[in-house]
Amino acid sequence: MRILTGIQSTGTPHLGNLMGAILPAISMGRSPGNDAFLFIADLHSFTTVRNPEVLRENTYAVAAAWLALGLDVERVTFYRQSDVPEVAELAWYLGCLTPFPMLANAHSFKDKSANVNQVNAGLFYYPVLMAADILLYDGQVVPVGKDQKQHLEITRDIAGAFNRAYGEDTLVVPEARIDEQLMTIPGTDGRKMSKSYGNTINIFLPEQELKKQVMGIVTDSKALEEPKDPATDNVFQLFRLVAPAAAVAEMEAKYRAGGYGYGHAKKELLGTLLERFARQRATFQALMADKGELDRQLAVGARKARTVAQATLARVRSRAGYPVSHP
Repeated sequence: MRILTGIQSTGTPHLGNLMGAILPAISMGRSPGNDAFLFIADLHSFTTVRNPEVLRENTYAVAAAWLALGLDVERVTFYRQSDVPEVAELAWYLGCLTPFPMLANAHSFKDKSANVNQVNAGLFYYPVLMAADILLYDGQVVPVGKDQKQHLEITRDIAGAFNRAYGEDTLVVPEARIDEQLMTIPGTDGRKMSKSYGNTINIFLPEQELKKQVMGIVTDSKALEEPKDPATDNVFQLFRLVAPAAAVAEMEAKYRAGGYGYGHAKKELLGTLLERFARQRATFQALMADKGELDRQLAVGARKARTVAQATLARVRSRAGYPVSHP
């Protein structure tokens, strides 16, 4: 079964990205019978990131994070979106069969349409490029969060329209895989962890900077000696995501007993992050210092991805009436 997922290169992945997307995707790629295509969506990032150095560094940081967390480029197809130019050509063909109202009703556009003069055409066209990302590789299953469900439905609608026009076997119509049990990873302020909220924890930061983020987690004002409710506390919710079960049970008991402050809990959380991700932090830094190695590993995936992409595009071009081989 071919499974496909991507992550935008808008900065170093934070703890929410790691626990909610990257680690599950790496695990999925190791499962027997799965043919995983995992990519860095750097073309999507261009809708908001215009500084070339920032865009380049963000892309490398995403690649380094995935590799540091255990992704094996020999077992999965891991690539940079922009290394496969066929995706842009397919996006054009798909866009020509996509109704304007479908894109106008997409969340990615509607959420920003109040200031329509500041919305670029790339943002409007985002769902079509996302459809091309999936359909170019004959993706069968696409793990998505609830916020991306609509875009996957748009992909299915576009694929269906193309198949009705040019042959039912032209494009594989993908299925969404939505994990209803997936917990929303809380940020330092209790809201969903997101770069847009500025409430993230970046486990790849130097220790003192990571400590500052952890110590900044918002808590209530209960005194040291008071019992505390772990179910409503941000520090405990993050701790239980990354700590062994025995340590979680021990911290929960301390909360309920009293005489244990939030400062103590934050120190335990920091220590756990540093211990659990020690090897990954070191690998990340080594990779970021060797961009040539990152390019080499990304090139392995790009070669595999382009083989599939060129076959799909040849099928699309032939059905649509274009020559298969470029002059």
